[in-house]
Amino acid sequence: MEQEEKTIAQENQAAERAAAENAAETPAEKTPRRERKKRHERHDDSEEKLQQLGDKLAEMNDKYVRLYSEYENYRKRTNGEKADLILNGSKDMIKAILPVVDDMERALQSMDDGENAKEGVQLIYNKLTNILSQKGVKPMEAKGQKFDENVHEAVTQFPAADESEKGVVVDVVEKGYFLNDKVLRYAKVVVAI
Repeated sequence: MEQEEKTIAQENQAAERAAAENAAETPAEKTPRRERKKRHERHDDSEEKLQQLGDKLAEMNDKYVRLYSEYENYRKRTNGEKADLILNGSKDMIKAILPVVDDMERALQSMDDGENAKEGVQLIYNKLTNILSQKGVKPMEAKGQKFDENVHEAVTQFPAADESEKGVVVDVVEKGYFLNDKVLRYAKVVVAI
């Protein structure tokens, strides 16, 4: 019997220990659950923050690409303007010289006597026109051409002899000039209508 009592006592002690362990395990089990829940919440927060950072990165990358594109467009535009300035920078000076060329042409046409004077003026005229052509100045050929409002300025109109002459430049009052294939001065012309 004693042994039975010992066995019962041992079983009771084991039961008490088990109860004590169960009591101790219950809060311990709850703690890992709470921690898991907190970890899960932190994980959700991390994913949300990661998503926000990804969105912010995409937005900043888009801004960078747009800014780079704008800069490239600006650089190309300013390089084009700079090249245009270099080509046409002397426009005002050349435009001021053109009336002198016109006067020389008229002087050459009116000089009938004095062959030496005419040769001297012809040499000066040739020299001046050569310099202008080296700088990109070309005279317009307007007489006999169809009237084009982009390069001609109609000073007066003249009745056409037949239908084929309508809209054709009959006479040039003042020559027009191109500077690097852009109109420097419009040709003043008489047009048949």
